[in-house]
Amino acid sequence: MDEYFLEPPSYDRTLRQCSRIKLQNPEIKLFPIGKSFLGRKIYALAIGNTKNAVLFAGAFHAQEWLTCSLLMRFFQELAGAYTQNRLLLEVDIRNTLREKGLICIPMVNPDGVEIAINGTKSARHMQRYVETIMKQSDKKWQANVRGVDLNHNFDAGFRELQRLERESGITGPAPTQYGGTMPHSEWETRAVVGVCRSFRVRRVFAFHSQGEEIFYEYGEHTPPSSRLIAELLADSCGYRLVQNNGLASHGGFKDWFIDKMHRPGFTIEIGRGQNPLPIQDLNPIYSRLLEMMLLAVII
Repeated sequence: MDEYFLEPPSYDRTLRQCSRIKLQNPEIKLFPIGKSFLGRKIYALAIGNTKNAVLFAGAFHAQEWLTCSLLMRFFQELAGAYTQNRLLLEVDIRNTLREKGLICIPMVNPDGVEIAINGTKSARHMQRYVETIMKQSDKKWQANVRGVDLNHNFDAGFRELQRLERESGITGPAPTQYGGTMPHSEWETRAVVGVCRSFRVRRVFAFHSQGEEIFYEYGEHTPPSSRLIAELLADSCGYRLVQNNGLASHGGFKDWFIDKMHRPGFTIEIGRGQNPLPIQDLNPIYSRLLEMMLLAVII
């Protein structure tokens, strides 16, 4: 087992691992898509035909850093099969990726992940700001360093989401579930939106934890194919299909993608337990989801 996957994926360790994957697989692409509020570069890995690619994105939420480890593990194995021209689950990866591609953003929220893993000192000049917000709530930190929940910051039913937040007593920066003053106010959100638009990705898969669930619909623009794709994914891994509800009903990445791009988007809630899921859960989760993730790329 690669040493990287034995510990939580801090930003620096993840960046080094991305560089290592690139060094071992020269044909893949590694590039920054933007920066976090604190200036940490947000990186994407890409393989195959990026003109016909799906997008995987993880670690939107600080405590859900295991999704970063999962995406890094999958991309590393996929890239190895591509470079070595070998099969992965009996699939000819090199031949398949001539036609299709994968863009992977393993850590959308690097500032938040650093706070979750290494504490408030990693918030740098924002340390006192973060600590002040923390004192006002007993909830774990899921937001970016500005106290904005990135998966509430996308332009999909945003005004309705703000109403639901106010009804829940969320009126300003918070450890979780505050969507900000306006959609796409956050640097991290704009970086992800930019990738979707620049590469015209055909589907998106947002990885969160936990619940062993798959969300696949949002409003009137949900493509007819979304249900069938979701059923195939669920049959592969045993996760259950669910519908949005409450504060999870609007403002999410897959919601925006469906609503504005009119293409299939999915949220995958990995694992069971309380966030953060321990690094020891990575192996069983990866074993269960490998086939599903490969299907997501090739179908």
